[in-house]
Amino acid sequence: MPNIIDRDEVRRLMADADAQLLDVLPHQEYEQEHLDGALNIPLKELKAATAARLNPRRPVITYCHDYV
Repeated sequence: MPNIIDRDEVRRLMADADAQLLDVLPHQEYEQEHLDGALNIPLKELKAATAARLNPRRPVITYCHDYV
């Protein structure tokens, strides 16, 4: 179940739980700008086979950007 978290919680999870960053932007946008250490699996490509690149024992923080 997804949870929306703030920047402080991201930092805590990265430090305390060795969380994984997953950027779901298209490859081209990921190449332009992304958080250090983030793995890129575009949302359109996200499925069991591509998600297998993630460690199931570690929390996953999924993010993208959206202009409002």
